Amino acid sequence: MSTSSVSKGCFVFKPGSKKRKRTVAIDEYFTDGSDDCGNGRERFNICQTLWEKIKMDTEVLQEELNTKILDSLLDFIKRCTSSFQSRTDDWTSHMRASEIPTAALVLGVNVPDHDVTFQSLSELLRKSVTPFAVSVQAKECAALKNLMQKVLERLMGVGVTLEDDEEDTGIHLPHKKVSCSVSALSQWYKSMMKTRAIKSPDKTGGSENGFSQSPPIIVIFKDFEAFNPRVLQDFILICNRYIQELPFIFIFGIATSPSTIQHMLPHSVSSLLCIELFQSLPCTQHLATVIDKLILTSQFPFKLSSKVLQVLVSIFLYHDFSVRNFVKGLQLALLEHFHSQPLSVLCCGKNEALLYAQKLSHQDVEMVRQLPSFMRYVENQEPQEQVHLLTSDEGVREVCQRFLKDLRKYHKNYYPVLKCLHSLTSSLPKYPLGKQIRELHIYCMEKNVWETNEYESAMQLLRLLAKDELVLSLRKCADILKPDKTKKMKSALQQLENYIAKFEQLDSMSIEDLCAEEVTSPGKDLQKKTDLFQLQKTLLEMKGTRRTKKISPFELLRNEALEFIDGLVRSYLTPPELQPLNEVCYYSSSGVLRRHLNATPRTSIQTALSHPFYYLQNESLKTDAGTVSNSAPDICIAYKLHLECGRLINLFDWLEAYATVTSAAEGKDPDSEDYGKVDELKHARFIQAVSELEFLGFVKSTKQKTDHVARLTWGGC
Repeated sequence: MSTSSVSKGCFVFKPGSKKRKRTVAIDEYFTDGSDDCGNGRERFNICQTLWEKIKMDTEVLQEELNTKILDSLLDFIKRCTSSFQSRTDDWTSHMRASEIPTAALVLGVNVPDHDVTFQSLSELLRKSVTPFAVSVQAKECAALKNLMQKVLERLMGVGVTLEDDEEDTGIHLPHKKVSCSVSALSQWYKSMMKTRAIKSPDKTGGSENGFSQSPPIIVIFKDFEAFNPRVLQDFILICNRYIQELPFIFIFGIATSPSTIQHMLPHSVSSLLCIELFQSLPCTQHLATVIDKLILTSQFPFKLSSKVLQVLVSIFLYHDFSVRNFVKGLQLALLEHFHSQPLSVLCCGKNEALLYAQKLSHQDVEMVRQLPSFMRYVENQEPQEQVHLLTSDEGVREVCQRFLKDLRKYHKNYYPVLKCLHSLTSSLPKYPLGKQIRELHIYCMEKNVWETNEYESAMQLLRLLAKDELVLSLRKCADILKPDKTKKMKSALQQLENYIAKFEQLDSMSIEDLCAEEVTSPGKDLQKKTDLFQLQKTLLEMKGTRRTKKISPFELLRNEALEFIDGLVRSYLTPPELQPLNEVCYYSSSGVLRRHLNATPRTSIQTALSHPFYYLQNESLKTDAGTVSNSAPDICIAYKLHLECGRLINLFDWLEAYATVTSAAEGKDPDSEDYGKVDELKHARFIQAVSELEFLGFVKSTKQKTDHVARLTWGGC
């Protein structure tokens, strides 16, 4: 019997004849189905090259940021290893022989980034300390036996060659199956050490791989907070009993706080551990480094608009604190830009971009003419030049080459001045232009920053700085401009150094010159003999007279230096949207990025249930707004009917309404006796639909009335 229920089974039938799959060329994904849109393969190659650069740079940054903590962790493990070997006074001074060395590695709440850190740590340990380093996660260690099994499996599979039983997944020695116990691990470890001693009879304590004669067994708990406390306690107690035989070292991956160890482990268990704390860099500092290396640089041609950058930063700050996900969002923006913008072929290196600009086709030239920035440029030209740009393709190609050069110069001047302004204002009270440079960058991209109240407030605060503070800030600006080799930045650096030299020369001036204060007052006339009328007149003049302060040389020089900084800001920190052809490099579709990265499952579910045509694309499901076709899936009909009910829904009334709708879908005569009748099939389909709605969280069972369910949503779709 045919049914339109979504609960019916979905089966895969192999076709009788095999059809050859059509291979899609890479460049076809970048043409949007248009045969006239060229440069698809070139855009893909540029996109792939830029992404490889992003990936390589982020990996290098990750290694640099983790170097300090990984090196300190490695030193700790090596010290513990040497203590295991010697058992001397040095051992007893650091930890008792009954304690297990434990490293508490605090990585922060950016959990998605922890995998990269633990992977680097595991590779480093296996390379330089021990082949017996394993990692376990809470989701695979629900019970003690699972934890023991995972640890033993991974230990015995590292650095162990079992030729006769390579395909066997069990834990065993060559002739005997081993139970999941630490005693079995102890026997296996002793046999391994004997084998290593035979292969490497060096008495100095080393081996052919650079490991110690008795390398430690390192167990890494990636997500310490997620483990069952009882499982951890039992595992630690068992391992502690074998600490004289097995050189255990634990590493706890902690996301929140080191106090978690005290909360999860009682004193009787934590006292068996010799814990040393290791703190990683904050994820916000990691993000600032990534933004500085990938976004605030002229070496990387692809750029993000202010709204797109705000979307990525807001997801980072309010969702996961994951730099890894931030980079994935940057990758998605890169892919979307090169897919949706045909002129993105010009978003590449200088020489390559100029070469592509010379080869623009007529269709590409027409796209250039439709760019808002190009249209604004044409409107500001003379009528004769306007006609030339709108009719001559060659003229557009020449102008495009000039625009690409200007855009590159703009970025080379923009970022050094931006960093200078940030170094001056980032330490001001209340941070008028933001504490992070990304906040100032967003300010500058959205509007002329010098026209904002925040900028005026920052300049007023800079005028209140003391000489030492101002000179220190100017020296930071000079250090920022030194690596830059453009002519304008070299000239700015020279002027900045001149101002610093002038400030230093002020130290040799006399205090009277720096603090000179001229007071114009008729008070000296009080020494003369006078009558009452003359005294009253003199006092009134003194009341209306204000002390006038003579401006010191330092204040004159300070105002001059700040006016120079203000001139740099007004010249080089103009918004990028004012630059012609900025659409080639800047990705601005923040809505598309938000829909992909910040999904709203509740909205998507309600859209699917209210408008099934949106997903199923079945013409019979097209209806007016607010209605659902009677041929829609059962769950859609049940959802629409439940919207018409109150807080409590009578299941029998709901079933009857459902049967009436489905009878109409089957084409039955409304006047017939079977119309709206509930049979076993309709009853089963209705129960399935209600169960699915309950699973999705729209209704729930209630004890108020046995034949009712409670509605958990408000309003319509």
